[in-house]
Amino acid sequence: MVSWDRGSPRPHGRVALGIFRFQKSGRPMRPLSSFVLFVFLVISSASLAAPPNIVWIIADDMSPDTGAYGLANIRTPNLDTLSAHGRRYTRAYASAPVCSSSRSAFILGTYQTTTGLHAHDVENPQLLPAPYRHLPELLREAGWFVTNAAAPGTMRNGRMIKKGKTHYNFAHDPATMFDGDDWRQRRVGQPFFAQFQITEPHRPFPIPEVYDPAALAALQLPANYPEHPLMRRDWYAYLRSVEVVDQRVGAILEQLRAEGVLEHTLVFFFADHGRPMPWGKQWLSVEGLHVPLLIRGPGVAPAGLEQRLVSLIDLAPTVLTLAGLNVPAWMEGRPILGADFPQRGQLFAARDRCGDAADRIRAVITPDHVLVRNFFPAVSRLNWSGYKEASYPGMPLLRVLNASGRLDSLQGEWLKPERSALEFYDLKADPIGLHNRAAEQLRQPRIKELDTLMAAWIKSSRDRGALPDPATQPTMAQIQKDKRRDYQRAWKARLQKDEPTDAERLAWWEKAYGLAGR
Repeated sequence: MVSWDRGSPRPHGRVALGIFRFQKSGRPMRPLSSFVLFVFLVISSASLAAPPNIVWIIADDMSPDTGAYGLANIRTPNLDTLSAHGRRYTRAYASAPVCSSSRSAFILGTYQTTTGLHAHDVENPQLLPAPYRHLPELLREAGWFVTNAAAPGTMRNGRMIKKGKTHYNFAHDPATMFDGDDWRQRRVGQPFFAQFQITEPHRPFPIPEVYDPAALAALQLPANYPEHPLMRRDWYAYLRSVEVVDQRVGAILEQLRAEGVLEHTLVFFFADHGRPMPWGKQWLSVEGLHVPLLIRGPGVAPAGLEQRLVSLIDLAPTVLTLAGLNVPAWMEGRPILGADFPQRGQLFAARDRCGDAADRIRAVITPDHVLVRNFFPAVSRLNWSGYKEASYPGMPLLRVLNASGRLDSLQGEWLKPERSALEFYDLKADPIGLHNRAAEQLRQPRIKELDTLMAAWIKSSRDRGALPDPATQPTMAQIQKDKRRDYQRAWKARLQKDEPTDAERLAWWEKAYGLAGR
């Protein structure tokens, strides 16, 4: 008999079952009994009629920082159990290192540079142009119950919230995009696609009132972060925020279990991009792009490990395939569950304007290397961002330490006023991509090869990043003016000064983290 698992594409409209059993030689044996065949067809028809439910659990701003991914000094039992009961992807990447650009890409299954949705947090979003249609619309049209909710227990300003984040760069009405915020309101037997949005570990982190001295001392900061009490406490707060993510995941899984649907539901956990740190979010780096991806459910082998390349734009076509629907030709992602895993030699990623920080960067990621092209090498990596300068204690810290000569050569490299046009990282020797090898002579053939691949992708995908902002958007000067006012208001409220120095801002952060007087 021929069979398929729930993770494979369904044979639309035809029964892919044989009425003969076959020996290893391929010669037919006796036909199945009528009763056995009848039972088999009934079971198979039921599986065709009842595709698995699908749940996306999406964390804000998180790298693969869980126990199952090998991080020490963190407690993530629910995520680790999810990993043990399903498949853990070790080479999953966002297509952009920032929220709205990445979310616009994975809800469409298409690179944000192809659709013109590449600028982060556009001020005047427009309707999607033809032929693009978002995943919730495609599923609702096919009869699925589609919801988007905040994770259980999410609070804002002291109040429980139910509405989930969307943050797309196209105009949309959540009231018509989704059937609601509770998948349990569906019709009996109706399959559902539920998104749960977890706001953590997006900044601001809840600053701990009490620190575990042993845990604080045991933290291992990445090599690109300076050893400093404020940096250590900020990292500690980030990890505690990841632990809140784990608690939210546990509540979602318990909700599914209590309703008796967990075993017939495919659960995806991932983050929209990497951690909110100076070398992470908004930077086209391994830290900004590398994300956790865990999948469990029918047809997914327990404790599976997948080391091949995956992009978040693969998730929408994966869901459509699981639902038995056609994947539109314009989708650039590929299904990752089923018989035909996309065997890729490379993925691509992009960073463009992020609020008031204009830039254009492209990357090609292979199993062994990352090549980054900076189209504006005269722009510093610490390109001014009102959001980062108001939210990241590491920004003034890095500049203060650099001014006093207290950063090592690796850390100081990021503060230079210019950067290389090309960056090349050897992921076998340097898994988190810290050491730029683009100047090494032996690397030139591979660099040229990857640069050619990137240029071909930019051309074939009609990358719109080189085009000016549409006329529907405010001017860059106006955007920068507005963002500067936001930054000034933040610091006026904190220090009664709208333009404090780096030293003044650093002192404020040290006090906020309980380090006053050091």
